Amino acid sequence: MNPRRSSYTTGGGSQSISIDPNTFFQTQPQTSNVVASLKMFLKKPHAFPFLLFVFLLLTWVSLRLQHSASVSSSAAKTAAFNDQDLKWGDEKKSSHSVEEDYKANMIRFPSSATLSEITKDKRGWLMDPVSVALESGIPGGAQICASLHVGEIRPGSLRGNHRHYTCNETFLIWGAKTKFRLENNLMEKGYTEVMIDADDVAVIVSPSGTAHALVNVDPVRTTFFLGCQDNRIDYNSSTSDFNVWKDL
Repeated sequence: MNPRRSSYTTGGGSQSISIDPNTFFQTQPQTSNVVASLKMFLKKPHAFPFLLFVFLLLTWVSLRLQHSASVSSSAAKTAAFNDQDLKWGDEKKSSHSVEEDYKANMIRFPSSATLSEITKDKRGWLMDPVSVALESGIPGGAQICASLHVGEIRPGSLRGNHRHYTCNETFLIWGAKTKFRLENNLMEKGYTEVMIDADDVAVIVSPSGTAHALVNVDPVRTTFFLGCQDNRIDYNSSTSDFNVWKDL
């Protein structure tokens, strides 16, 4: 009996089946033949629709993955804003909408809170608005302060109502009831508008190419603001649009 040949007996014991390992493996499909056949197929004209289908399928899968990542990121940002609102809910009952703040690229802090991220001790609040915006995940803010300006807006007065194309800008606003408007083409009116309360300290981001305006609607108090731009602006050039909204 060949030692390399295996023999098996059927149930009745009257027949046997012998298998030679060399013969068995030689009958299996060869990888090289499969590759050669695939190459021949791809060289034929009717392979083009197949390749086009594969390309479109991969593109669709890639877009779905990107969309899922974007939705997850937006959900995380909204959750962060909701966490902040809950954190200070006992300190200050505000009528503002966290969702509206999110649409306006804004995060606010109650200056009257005894404990918050900006009120460190009895002396009052202190913060770095650029770091706060970046750590809060607000998109499109200034990374550095190449240009810095600080000012006031007296009751009934307006600042901004313009659009810069060469810089991102981060604002710090406090002191009075102030209306802030930010261009947002996803909204029906083309902008998002939020109200900043007199005891709020607000950090707002206006990305490059996005119009913004600040209006003091407080009858008595003065609005104070700080603006940080990551590039210097030449107001005599055509890199800015002015008087964007005619109703302000």
